[in-house]
Amino acid sequence: MKSFFAYPSSQSEVLKVIRSAKDQVARSGLQLDIQLWEENEICGRPLTSPIFDGIKDADFLIADITSLNFNVTFEIGYSIGLGKRVYLTRNSNFRRTGDLIDKIGIFDTLGFQSYADQDDLRKLIAGFDGGNPIPLRAVLNVRSPVYLLRTPQSNSSELAIISRIKKARLGFRAYMPSDDPRLSASQAIDDVSACFGAIVTLLPLDFADAEVHNIRAAFVSGLALGMGKLTTILQPRTGPAPLDVRDIVKTLASDDLITEIIGEFALDVTERLQADDPLPLPKGNFLAEMSIGDPVAENEFQTLGSYYLRTDQFQRASRGEVNLVVGRKGAGKTALFSQLRNAKRNNVQNIVVDLKPEGYQLIRLKEDVLDYLADGARMHLITALFEYVFYLEICYKLLEKDQDRHLRDPRLYDLYNNLQEVYKSGAAGEGDFSERLQGLSRDLATSFQKRFGTTSDQRLTAAEVTELIHKHNIRDIRKAMSDYLSVKESVWVLFDNLDKGWSSHGLTDDDILILRGLIDAARKIQRQMQSERHDFNCVVFVRNDVYQLLVEASSDYGKESRATLDWTDSDLLREMLRKRLIYNSLPDSTPFERVWAQICISHYQGEETSQFIIDRSLMRPRNLIKLLSHCRGFAVGMGRARIEEVDFEKGLKAYSLDLITEADQELTDIIGRDTNLIYHFIGEGEAFTATHLKEILVGGGISQEQLESVTNFMLYYGFLGVKIGANAPKFIFDVAYDMKLIGVLIMKAKEDMVYVLNPAFHAGLNF
Repeated sequence: MKSFFAYPSSQSEVLKVIRSAKDQVARSGLQLDIQLWEENEICGRPLTSPIFDGIKDADFLIADITSLNFNVTFEIGYSIGLGKRVYLTRNSNFRRTGDLIDKIGIFDTLGFQSYADQDDLRKLIAGFDGGNPIPLRAVLNVRSPVYLLRTPQSNSSELAIISRIKKARLGFRAYMPSDDPRLSASQAIDDVSACFGAIVTLLPLDFADAEVHNIRAAFVSGLALGMGKLTTILQPRTGPAPLDVRDIVKTLASDDLITEIIGEFALDVTERLQADDPLPLPKGNFLAEMSIGDPVAENEFQTLGSYYLRTDQFQRASRGEVNLVVGRKGAGKTALFSQLRNAKRNNVQNIVVDLKPEGYQLIRLKEDVLDYLADGARMHLITALFEYVFYLEICYKLLEKDQDRHLRDPRLYDLYNNLQEVYKSGAAGEGDFSERLQGLSRDLATSFQKRFGTTSDQRLTAAEVTELIHKHNIRDIRKAMSDYLSVKESVWVLFDNLDKGWSSHGLTDDDILILRGLIDAARKIQRQMQSERHDFNCVVFVRNDVYQLLVEASSDYGKESRATLDWTDSDLLREMLRKRLIYNSLPDSTPFERVWAQICISHYQGEETSQFIIDRSLMRPRNLIKLLSHCRGFAVGMGRARIEEVDFEKGLKAYSLDLITEADQELTDIIGRDTNLIYHFIGEGEAFTATHLKEILVGGGISQEQLESVTNFMLYYGFLGVKIGANAPKFIFDVAYDMKLIGVLIMKAKEDMVYVLNPAFHAGLNF
C-alpha cells in the first residue's frame, strides 16, 4: 500500500518525529510505502503537480495538524474529494491551538489522533489502511449549481462576486459565517459534492478572522478540485497565494476583474449543466427552424393561443372584473384582447362583439362637428354616438351569428325578425365595423353642417343631439336587443385600437373627449343590460399615457375598475418566452433553462443572457421578442446553431436603433411636435447630472416650461433611471411604475443622484 504524508515544515520537532516514524515503518517490514511531501521532485515542474500526483497515487493520506497550515488543509480536502481515506494526526507535545480549531470547525468534526513520539506515531500508522473513506454525494443540485464560501465580514469584493453571480442567474448555496460560526466538514463535503462549481475568496492576512477563513478556504478548494468541480480561487493583490494553489489562484488587481472572472466561470458552469441534462431536439438546425412568434400581436392571431401566457390581468378581464385594460405600447393589450375574445367565443351561446377600428374614422367627425360645439354639447354628442354604435354593433353581431340558426330554432324566429327590422331602420350600413363607423361619422358631419352650418360654439339640446344621431327611437333598439339576449348566456363588447384614430403629433382635448364618451357609453349600456338581468360586459383597451390624461381631466375615471399591463417580474417574461420556445415541437413541461441553452450561449459580458435581454426590453413583451429576433436573425444568417456573443452585439445595435425611433415617436406624441430629442443624447454618455440633462433637453428645443414634463416622460418611459450613490440604478419598472416613488427618491437624494440611460439605448446612442 502507498500513503502520502502531508505536514507543515514550520515545526522542526514534528518533522523529525515524522521522518523517524517513517524509518521505523520501513524497518518493521510493514507493507506500506510512505511518501513525504518534501521528497517530491519539483524541478522544472509546476510546484503543485508532484503533490497532486503523489496524493492520487496513494491509497490514503496521513496529515499532521499539529499546527494549522493552508497547504496541509488543502491536501486534506483534495484527498477527500478524490474519494480517499484521510487520517489526521497531532503531536501532543505542542500546545493545542484550541481557539483556532474551534472557530474553524473542520478538524474536530473530522477527528484526529494524538501521538507523543515516533513510536506512538509508528503504532498509529501501522493501524491505518485505505478503507472506509468519507462517502461523496452523487446527486447534483441543478437549482443551486454554485457553492460560495462567504467571508466572516462582507467586503466590496464579496459583494461584487455575489452581484455577478446573481446577474449570471446562477443559483448558489453559501456557507454563512454569520449564521453558522463553525464550518462542519461533513456539511462542506455534501455541499461541494452537490455543486457544479465553487468560488472561494482568500483574505489578506491583516483582515479580521483571515486565518480562520483562509483555512476553511483551503479545505473547500481542495474538496472542489479533488471532486473535479469548476473551482475559482480569488485573492487580493497583496496575497496570500499559498504554495498548493499558487498556480491556479486568480489575483484581483481591481474589483472590475470580477465581472470577467465570474463571467467565464458562469459559462463553464452552464456548459456542465447542459451536458448533464441534454434536451432532445428535433433534427436539423433548431435555431434556424424554430419560431418565436411576431412582436406585433395582430400578425400572430392564428397561433398566439398556442403559447399565450394567461396572466392575472387576463383572468380578471375574463371574469368580468374590469372595464378597462391599460398598458404601454408593446405590453400586450392587443394580445389580451384577442385571447379574451377567443376564450369567450368558445361558448356558442356567448355573443362577442370585437371592435377594432382601422385608420382614422373619427378624423372627419372631429374636424367637421366637434370643432363647432361647446364643451357640454361635445360630450353629450360623443357619448350618444358611441351608445348608438354599440347597440347597432351588438345587433349586427346577433343577426350575423343566428342568420341560419333562427330558421331552425322556433325560440329565435320572431325575436330575430323583430331585431332585424329594427336594425335595418338604423343607419349602420354594410361592410366591416370600420366602414360602418366611418359611414356614421360622415352622415353625422353632413347632417350637422346642413342644419347648423359652421358657426362655432353651438350649444345643442339633448333632443337635437338625439335627432342628429338616431334615425329612430333608441328605445326600440334597446328593447329588441334585450329581448333577444334573454336566450343568450353573456355578451362581451371589446373595443381596441381607439388610439389609431389619433394624430401622431400629440393628443388633443378632443381625443380625450372621445375616450370619455366611449367609456361613459359603455358604462351606460352595461348598467342598463345588467339591470335587465343580462350577463353583459364592456372592456375598453387603451394606452396608459392616454388613460393618465383622462384621469387628470376627470378624477372619477381613476376609480374605474381596470387591469394594468405593467410587467415587473423577469420570471414572468421568461415564462412568456418559454411558452413560445417550446411551441417548436418540445414537451410542454420543458424548463426554460433547458431550451434556452440550446439556442443561445448562457452568458454575455458576465450576465445570464435571458436576463440580459429582459433588462434591455423596458419590461415589454414586444421588445423582448424583437430583441431576440434580431439576435437570432444574425446567428441564422451566419449559419450558426446558437446565438453567440457577436450576434448579441449586432442584434442589440439593430434593436437599440429601432427603440430610439420608437421612443422619439412617443415623445413627439407627448410634446405635440417633432423635436428629434432622443437623438440629442448621442455621444453624451450613460449618466447625467441634473444640470447636464437640462443642457441636453434645452439643446433639443425643449422650453423651460416643458423641462419637468419631458424629464418625467423619460423616466416613466424607462429611457432614463436614477442612480443614488453606489446603489444600483432604479428604473420605473423597479418601483412598480410609481412615479411618486421616483420623485421622492430624486428629492431626497439631491446632489447624490444622477440620471442614467437605460442600457437598451447604449448601443444606439454611444458608439
